[in-house]
Amino acid sequence: MASSHHPATSESLDLASEAKSPSEAITILYQVLNNPASSSEALRVKEQAITKLSELLMEENRGEDLCNLLTTLRPFFSLIPKAKTAKIVRGIIDSVAKIPNSTNLQISLCREMVEWTRSEKRTFLRQRIEARLAALLMDSKEYSEALTLLSGLVKEVRRLDDKLLLVDIDLLESKLHFSLRNLPKAKAALTAARTAANAIYVPPAQQGTIDLQSGILHAEEKDYKTAYSYFFEAFEAFNALDDSRAVYSLKYMLLCKIMVNQADDVAGIISSKALKFLGPELDAMKAVADAYAKRSLKLFETALQDFKAQLDEDPIVHRHLSSLYDTLLEQNLCRLIEPFSRVEISHIASLIELPVEHVEKKLSQMILDKKFAGTLDQGVGCLIIFEDPKTDAIFPATLETIQNMGKVVDSLFVRSAKIMA
Repeated sequence: MASSHHPATSESLDLASEAKSPSEAITILYQVLNNPASSSEALRVKEQAITKLSELLMEENRGEDLCNLLTTLRPFFSLIPKAKTAKIVRGIIDSVAKIPNSTNLQISLCREMVEWTRSEKRTFLRQRIEARLAALLMDSKEYSEALTLLSGLVKEVRRLDDKLLLVDIDLLESKLHFSLRNLPKAKAALTAARTAANAIYVPPAQQGTIDLQSGILHAEEKDYKTAYSYFFEAFEAFNALDDSRAVYSLKYMLLCKIMVNQADDVAGIISSKALKFLGPELDAMKAVADAYAKRSLKLFETALQDFKAQLDEDPIVHRHLSSLYDTLLEQNLCRLIEPFSRVEISHIASLIELPVEHVEKKLSQMILDKKFAGTLDQGVGCLIIFEDPKTDAIFPATLETIQNMGKVVDSLFVRSAKIMA
């Protein structure tokens, strides 16, 4: 950082804007911030300089310099109102977040700022940075630490009755419990978020997030029709705001249609609502819908391979497609083995166009789950299918007769005991 000072005036900001290179503009802005002037006009100019400087450092991917900037500005923060300090700090953290692969840097920056806000007794700012830190820890799969942080934070915020922050924290807690596969707690946290949201005005983006999480939880419970309506609400909210999450809401809408056996509707929804969102996310769902409509496992496998990032690496889609794939595979296998009493596994594998090992594993699982009666003769690589054993009606009738006789004997015994008495 240069040691000379530029005056904290609008002319210096203009000079930075006219600089020939970003590095020259950054140097000028640092010099403006180094100026010791503390008049109201100088402070206003320095605030503008901080905004421009953080934008330039972000564009140059200089994350470390953004973190150091927050440390350098601490004396300046004592000269301006706490609300402005909170805005600047959160703005710089947002700038760091826009730099690719900066999660670890964001976590260390948030930890450092939490310590500073605690020592400065800036409770309002600390709570928001802690909520941001919990979200980052969750993204990094450090669930236990994130849960510990949120547990303390939610009690503190409830005591202060900060409804807007409480909605954010409850939503975050719901996502965290969902990631840990604890559905009851995820639903409880989402209900708490909805309760808090009903008491205040909630920005559309936050309402969209609530609807998106509601859809995810309903889909997890196999209530795909309700989930679809929530995803639709989330899509409408995000689409109006040009939020990147709109495409994911639409993707989950299409997933719900496939899961309720309405794969034919997918193409219509894409053509009517999604022309501006066309891309790999929607292409992946269209490929799955086509495979499901044709009941083709080979096309299903091809879609999973071609769109691995969009299907396998999205945990929500992956979970539902896994159950859909299993159902489709079972239906196809049952249909293929129906005419046989004894058949080679390799023949079934060739008919269904899947590897022999895969088919053999699935058949053994289906036998154990009693989807059909049979056994695998692995010595000769054959599947032997038994006829469904017909239950003989005489056995239940005999058991019923014995039970009735038992009741008769019991009642006679009670009567004889009364007579003897």
